[in-house]
Amino acid sequence: MTLNVGVIGAGSLGTAISQIISENVEQLLLHVRKQDLCDDINNTNYNSQYYPNHKLNENIKATTDINDLSVCDIIFLAIPSSAFRDTLKNLKAVIGNDTILVTTAKGIEYPSLNTMGDLISEYFDENYVALSGPNFASEIMLNQPTITNIASRKQENCEKVKSVLSTKTFKVKIIDDIKGIELCGVLKNINAIANGICEGMNINENARYGILTKGFKDTIKIIEAFGGSFDTAHEYCGFGDLILTSTSSESRNHTLGILYGQRLIIDEAASGIVFEGKNSIRAVKDICENNKINSDIVNFVYDVIIERTAPIKAFNILWSKIE
Repeated sequence: MTLNVGVIGAGSLGTAISQIISENVEQLLLHVRKQDLCDDINNTNYNSQYYPNHKLNENIKATTDINDLSVCDIIFLAIPSSAFRDTLKNLKAVIGNDTILVTTAKGIEYPSLNTMGDLISEYFDENYVALSGPNFASEIMLNQPTITNIASRKQENCEKVKSVLSTKTFKVKIIDDIKGIELCGVLKNINAIANGICEGMNINENARYGILTKGFKDTIKIIEAFGGSFDTAHEYCGFGDLILTSTSSESRNHTLGILYGQRLIIDEAASGIVFEGKNSIRAVKDICENNKINSDIVNFVYDVIIERTAPIKAFNILWSKIE
């Protein structure tokens, strides 16, 4: 079966996913916001903004017209959570419920506390697919070995998405926990910030990995409280992504934590860098309070990032509760 596939978002991940999918389809439609970048991709086969040294496959066609995606059977949403609702509103007039929507965003809308899947269900139906795993876009783009999880309430949708994503180097494992996979994607960013803060403060490694263990336990507690599965926390989207994002220098949220640990505040608007973890911390804090869940790691990150508590003070409070 030949499937028409589109990707919304020509950033690092959207472009990398497009490159992978283009190996399995006749043509890949890549929706781009800026006309000059669209022309660049179509005329030169290079995304000059994100991958100026890596040629894109020739069957990737860029477009700025969202109406072009009306022919797609599957659309990947490779955009920040902050852009999700507006994008879905625009898509509503273009596609029907038969189109499979795949979310790659790892965030929660605030103050609604909706996951990206909740937003898709609000505008379309609940049979979306969520993708999450220990996946750096730069490594996907280089065609290096990578594995990810996908989940949906409809198995058939997962099978179709897996068929267009899977290559010799890009592995896809289906799991049966749509709620858990989305929560893992959110909570791993908070753990990454927590460990970054500690690294920025030059906290010793014994303590940092103790806190990482505590963060993993808190992740399981929150997932199970929301009807997710214990097993999901031990999947690639859970343990794998949490460790990758919490320890790698390529992780944006780990870097954000380091800066806060050093008492340096980054201007996101000026830099153009999106930190999904920072956008999610208020939401996760509210979710925990609304459901009477206590997470020392969530409280620690909230105090440093939102309340601007001195990192050493927040750490001392956290460490006093570790047992």
